[in-house]
Formats: sequence, structure tokens, C-alpha cells
Amino acid sequence: MKNFDRKSRIALLSICSNTMLIILKIVAGILSGSVSIISEAIHSSMDLMASIVAFFSVRTSAKPADRDHPYGHGKIENISGIVEGLLIFIAAGLIVFEAVKKISEPVEIEAAGIAIAVMLTAAVVNFFVSRILYKVAKEEDSMALEADALHLKTDIYTSLGVAVGIILIKLTGFMVLDSIVAVLVALLIIKEAWSLCRNALEYLMDRKLSDAEEQEIKIVIEKVKKDCGKELIDYHKLKTRKSGNIKHIDFHITVDPSLTVEAAHNIVGCLKKEICEELKNTRVSVHIDPYHPREENDPLEVVAAPADPVVTIKDPIK
Repeated sequence: MKNFDRKSRIALLSICSNTMLIILKIVAGILSGSVSIISEAIHSSMDLMASIVAFFSVRTSAKPADRDHPYGHGKIENISGIVEGLLIFIAAGLIVFEAVKKISEPVEIEAAGIAIAVMLTAAVVNFFVSRILYKVAKEEDSMALEADALHLKTDIYTSLGVAVGIILIKLTGFMVLDSIVAVLVALLIIKEAWSLCRNALEYLMDRKLSDAEEQEIKIVIEKVKKDCGKELIDYHKLKTRKSGNIKHIDFHITVDPSLTVEAAHNIVGCLKKEICEELKNTRVSVHIDPYHPREENDPLEVVAAPADPVVTIKDPIK
């Protein structure tokens, strides 16, 4: 509940900051007539929708596992990442549409000082809010908050780009620069959207954990194996995946077949404890395979699990 409250508060912070910036950008866009500022207001509107999606996704992902969702609700954050990416694509399309219209009908930039001040303010606000979002997203391993932070990080660069564009227009009088800057903003947004959707989709398809994380798992298993001596012989079939912020780890161990059920259970418990201490938000599933010696002095080998019995059903008596 503590993590849920923290993530929800940060998502609400993003909603509030985006709402404030949308109002400022719309006012500045109307006063200045700048299409690049209007495009930024459109982008921030999509960011607001993305922040709302992130807020509800972190609330849903915090729900415990239930009968219909025995593995929990973590993947809602991955789904929200795709939704947020699609919203960015839509925002980019709207920006390009407005920019192309203004190329044939350029509008004189008015109240340039106000417009530049609003863009710089937006960049500063988004800088601090995105840093907070990234910090919490990393600590809580939240894709929804990471996606939201990515939105705001892009806003920093686009806001600065719009401010520079307006300054150049005033210095050169080249009005088409406003539309050019807006298109460049859209291209940057599209790049962001593609990266976001790709990462979210990979986790929805149960992509394995990173090589570094899997190496950490192997180091822990080897440590426990060394501590257990000849009782824990080997491990195999390591599989990993991620659902929301929960890492699922599944592997088999081979043990001395003379071990009692309790002794084998204690080895599994030790493995789970060590891995969970090394990797945060982890669920571990361990399957036990017995070994037996073929001959004296021969190495142990795994005993294959017996095949399911074949049941023959006779014709019913007529």
C-alpha cells in the first residue's frame, strides 16, 4: 500500500503540472499566433491524457492477485505504455497537420516575449517533474511512470526548441521557421513513441530479463550451490519474464535423491530468499529433479519424470 500511495501521488503530480502547462501554452499560443506553441499545447494535452492513464494503471497494478488474475495485475502498466505511445503518435500527427497548414499561410508572431517566457517555464517545470518521475519509476520499477517521465523529458527539448525558433524568427523574419520547428518537434515525438511502444510490447510478449539480471540470478544460485555442498548438484532450464514491476524467475534444480522432502524444501527456501534479497519485486518458482548414480564412481544423472500412464477405455457393454 505504501508503494501504491507513492506512485499514485507522483502520477497526480504529473497530471497537475501538465494541466497548468496546457493552460499557459494555449494562452501564449493565442496571444502570439505561433503554430509551434499551439503544437506544444497539443503535445501537452496528450501528455495529460498519458498522465491520467499512468495514474489509473499504477492503481490497478497495485491490486493483489485474485482468482481471475493469479499472477497479479502488473501487466496493466505495460499496456498503459502502449496506450501512451499511441497517444504520442496522434499528437505528432496533429502537430504536422497544423504545421503544413501554416506553411502556406504563415502568421506573424505576436507577444514573442510572453511566448518565449512560457516555453522556458514549461521546460523548467518539466525538468523537475520528469526527474521526480524517473526517480520513483526506477525505485519502484514502474513502466507507467517511466513512460510518463519520458513524455515530460521530450517536452523539455521541444519547449526549448520552440523558444529558440521564435527567437530566430524575430531575428531573421523568416516566418516558415515556426512550422519547421513544429515539424522537428513532431519527429522527436514520433521517435519517443516508437521506443516506448517497442519496450512495452516486448514485456507483454514475456521477454526475458536483462543479461545483467540473469547473471545476478546465476551468481546467487552458484553461491547457494557451494554452501549446500553435494546436496544441490546443479540447476537448469532457467526462464525469466516480467509482469509490471514483478520479475518472475523459474528454474529446475537437481538434488541428491536421498534427501528428505524437508531438506529439499529448505534448499528451495534458501534459493528463493537469496534471489529475492538480490533482486527487488521478485517471485521465484523452483522445480526439484532427483539424481541417481548409474554405477559406483559414475557421476550422478537426472532421473526423468515418469510419463503419464496411458489409460485405455474399452467399448461400453451394449
